[in-house]
This record gives sequence, C-alpha cells and structure tokens, in this order.
Amino acid sequence: MSFHKLGLASEILRGVQKQGYTEPTPIQSQAIPEVLAGHDVLAGAQTGTGKTAAFTLPMLQILNTTPRQHKHAPRALVLAPTRELAAQVGESVRLYGEALRLRSTVIFGGVGIQPQINRLKQGVDIVVGTPGRLLDLVNQRALDLTHIEILVLDEADRMLDMGFIHDIRKIIRLVPDERQTLFFSATYSKEI
Repeated sequence: MSFHKLGLASEILRGVQKQGYTEPTPIQSQAIPEVLAGHDVLAGAQTGTGKTAAFTLPMLQILNTTPRQHKHAPRALVLAPTRELAAQVGESVRLYGEALRLRSTVIFGGVGIQPQINRLKQGVDIVVGTPGRLLDLVNQRALDLTHIEILVLDEADRMLDMGFIHDIRKIIRLVPDERQTLFFSATYSKEI
C-alpha cells in the first residue's frame, strides 16, 4: 500500500515524499483512514513505528479542509510528556504541513514564556506542548482551548508515568466536549 491510497491531499503527500517515505507503516495505514473519517482513535504501537505521522498527517488534512471558525484560537492540541517529544512532533507538523497555510507552535517549560505568548497572539491552528506550560499559559489567559477540534494525547503512558494525570484532566475539562480525540501510546496500563 502507498500513502496515495490513504486519501491524503497532494500537498501533504509532497511533505511525506520530501521526508523520503513511500509506504505507510502498519499503524499509519490503520489509523490514518480512521482519523480522516472523524473517529476517535485509541492506538498502540512501539516507539519508532511512525505514530507521529499516523496522527499528524490526517490532522493536517482535516484542519486544512475545514473552515476556521475563530481567527486566533487554536483548533488542534497535541499533548506530549517531554519538551523533546513536543519539539519532535512540532517539527513533524512543520515538515509535513510545509505546503499548507496552517500555523503551529510548540509550547514547553524551561524556556522564556514571552516568545510563546507572542506567537499565540499572532494566531495558530495547532499547539503542541507539555501539560505544565500549557496550563501556565491558560492561567495567564494567553491560551484559549475552547475551540479545540482535535485533541491528541501522544505517549500517554509516559505522561501518566511522569505524574501528569491531574494536568491532563484539567486540560480535558478546558477543551470542548465535542471534539475528536486521538490517543497514541506505546503501552496501555489499566490507568490509561
């Protein structure tokens, strides 16, 4: 099977080809059609199997083909357990969506908050970040999560291992009940 058969737009396929990928991995070929169909997805696959592209590619397509309702509010939120993973996901969003008119930003602690606030004020479609800094920005009224259409929890097992369950619950209460939820993890415990 090729990426062409998954129903992805040509602009996104160019981003995939530019990264040197020709055939989807099993997690990608299973998850992408489900995400494109608007379903909530609970997916498990080991690290290194292409989970990031499995949610990033269809998320980009959905956002690119549906009209924006609010000028500056983000439409998609990707939660990641570490700044390294958030940066990696943010880079994937940028590379795969290079030909699209979508704006994204990466949010995490340990760096100055003002540049992140400034970027959010300019308006973004996709926010990728760690729970703690995201909540800091919500509390400062610099980040509005009330218009999120797609919520992705990436490496949810690691987020729980790192003690983020309370932050995740707070964030889930801040996003609309009517949304698409994508849950990607390497392992699944009873808590998840």
